[in-house]
Amino acid sequence: MEEIIRSEIFRNAFLGGSLTAVLCAAVGYFMVLRALAFASEALTDIGFAGATGSALAGLNPFWGMLGLSLLAVFTLGALRDRLKGRDVEVGMVLSFALGLGVLFLSLYSHSSATHASSGVRILFGSLMSLSGSLLLILFLVATAVLLVLAAISRPLLFASVDPDSARAKGVPTKALDFVYLALLAATTVVSIQAIGVLLAFALLSAPAGAAHRLTRNPGLAFLASILLGLGIAWSGILLAFFGPWSRIPVGVYIATFSALVYGLALLRDRFRIRSRQEVHRHRERETND
Repeated sequence: MEEIIRSEIFRNAFLGGSLTAVLCAAVGYFMVLRALAFASEALTDIGFAGATGSALAGLNPFWGMLGLSLLAVFTLGALRDRLKGRDVEVGMVLSFALGLGVLFLSLYSHSSATHASSGVRILFGSLMSLSGSLLLILFLVATAVLLVLAAISRPLLFASVDPDSARAKGVPTKALDFVYLALLAATTVVSIQAIGVLLAFALLSAPAGAAHRLTRNPGLAFLASILLGLGIAWSGILLAFFGPWSRIPVGVYIATFSALVYGLALLRDRFRIRSRQEVHRHRERETND
């Protein structure tokens, strides 16, 4: 066990998983607060198409993801009001992007065995085989995103909770929309590199969604989101290395814990609402008596 803990593979996986969890939980908190889960799903689908298209063209998948994700950010920011009520049209565009990604991945994977393994990493990430260079990129992007998020957190929170009052107070809500979408795109891109397309959305939504169910206090919810994200990532990594089913990919554990955490928070929230309703009905009966 000591040899595994001291190994570069475990160290890189632990550091990469921790950075990804903190980044996704912090950005995901505002994503849930601003009801942008659909935008996050859009960015992962479009990023997937960009990554596989770049790989098929012989380029670094990172730049393909980044380029198409930024294009999606400007499109979503510029057309956000016009996109309301057009869920079917937007859904068809995203389905087309996902279909292109699958086509590119199929062509790329069938070209050689090495390309097939690279295609699998795009889907499921490479947390267990993170290179030092990718870990450095993850650290730099996470640091930059978290610093910008900290600088705009107060006006962003105000604009997220009450956009009309924020505009009346002179808060540049449209500029904040673009900045936040850019942060979400950067988070999505580096998360896909670390944990893959299929898990990036899980870590963006589950910890933050559970935190919102557990408390209405913004500060506590933000902290709870980060702690839950770290707990999910650490539990998955430790079970992947030391669990009884060590051959199961770490992504399976992360996805399972993400669903479990959100499900338990949802049950607790519903139980709390039901308890309040019963107390209210009991007080009404006492008042009538």
